[in-house]
Amino acid sequence: MDQYPTLAFKDFLPSMAQKLGEEGFMLELQNGFHLLTDRQTGLITFESLKANSSLLGLHGIGDDEVLSMLREGDLDGDGALNQMEFYILMFRLSPGLMEGSRRWLEESLSKET
Repeated sequence: MDQYPTLAFKDFLPSMAQKLGEEGFMLELQNGFHLLTDRQTGLITFESLKANSSLLGLHGIGDDEVLSMLREGDLDGDGALNQMEFYILMFRLSPGLMEGSRRWLEESLSKET
């Protein structure tokens, strides 16, 4: 028997995107980013993510887990997430959303031609 329980992850981002539409969904992502940012730097930092983790339903998250989340999305290596890195991370963590974004891109391209 595994001593650590496995958490089931339900990917709600695709259904949110479908219900809100492209613009509404991007606005929600923007709101989520601002909710987690450090007010001084405008970035999601270790301290701001740790302080606001309960807003994500992550009560009692450990420091190493917070660092792991930051490392996953930190593309420029500065130890924090800017808005674009946050968006990219959200899309990468959601396979269903990746498929939806592919469809949005194809629809946008077909409208222009």
